[in-house]
Amino acid sequence: MKKAIDFTPVKDVTLTIVKNEDRSWQVFLLNRSDSKFDTVLITSKGYGQKNKEDQKTSLLRHAIPYLESGMHALVEPIDPSVFHLTNEYWVSYFINDQIFDKKFVFVPETITKKNLTFITELNAKGVLHD
Repeated sequence: MKKAIDFTPVKDVTLTIVKNEDRSWQVFLLNRSDSKFDTVLITSKGYGQKNKEDQKTSLLRHAIPYLESGMHALVEPIDPSVFHLTNEYWVSYFINDQIFDKKFVFVPETITKKNLTFITELNAKGVLHD
């Protein structure tokens, strides 16, 4: 049965966590492909430890009806108090009738000023995950 599933590699889609001028942080999905994404579903969660005590965030679910080629969408705001956790985003979407999905994992302490790069689509600096 597994042979019947088409595991087409996911490319030209990425997540970025951007720091705004007001010092807030936001997560964006970037469609860098030539195709429109339909029925985009995203789950997000954080997990890890602080002072040897397990911590986790709520599992959040987001839906974006479509995302045109070359466009971006706001997924959620993110609070810096969870940057010490592993922040995981699972993105699923359709191109025509083919489903694609990809997991993006920001490991602890990677969402920092020293990892900021310029994100052209947003005209802002952020931590980019391919």
